[in-house]
Amino acid sequence: MSGVTTDTFFKGRLKVKQARNGYRFSIDAVLLAHFVNPRPGDTILDLGSGCGIIPLMLAFRHPNVMLYGVEIQAALADLALANVAVNGLAGRVTIMQQDLKDLTAGSMGGRIDLVVSNPPFRKVNSGRMNPHEQRAIARHEIMITLQDVIAAASRVLPLGGRFVTIYAVERLVDMLVSLRAVKLEPKQMRMVHSNEDRKAHLFLMEAVKGGNPGLAVGPPLNIYNQAGGYTDEVAQMME
Repeated sequence: MSGVTTDTFFKGRLKVKQARNGYRFSIDAVLLAHFVNPRPGDTILDLGSGCGIIPLMLAFRHPNVMLYGVEIQAALADLALANVAVNGLAGRVTIMQQDLKDLTAGSMGGRIDLVVSNPPFRKVNSGRMNPHEQRAIARHEIMITLQDVIAAASRVLPLGGRFVTIYAVERLVDMLVSLRAVKLEPKQMRMVHSNEDRKAHLFLMEAVKGGNPGLAVGPPLNIYNQAGGYTDEVAQMME
């Protein structure tokens, strides 16, 4: 596949193909995949899968779950399919090239226990728009909005189902309001800092469909140490 690089994770045991010049996943996806805590037997849906990195990591770490990934961009969906195949996960990970706004409770043919998503952080008219279409769509609300993602999660989840996401701190209120509007109750959160001296710029959150009010905030997650390398916690996510 031309114009594609192959990166490895978990000491070379997971291979991930990415477009050399298109959208490439960031540390956000790694943090999110680690924050997800599935139960054995869960079926998990990833909204906006890109190259499939989150389903790949979850399938590698949790051998007793089944996964679906939905990606609207055909080129990225093709990469995700290639990544599923090269890692021998075709029996456990299904990639669907589809608009998540069209998803219903029956789209996957069975119960979805957990939805995960790393949505675009920026509104269309905020910040500099990346000239590369794939990157722009991944970072700005061009094809989907935060509300679209949350609404899709609520549609497919049963009562008690969980939604897990990572998002920009500046839009925390947008997240909370949007979740409660569709009966997804925020239950757990961690603030993410570049390092211990910086303000939080991201947050990780888990919400439960029809859950009771009550939000627990965990300890801060620092990505980098004072020497500029990954903290021990983040380094262990790569192993």
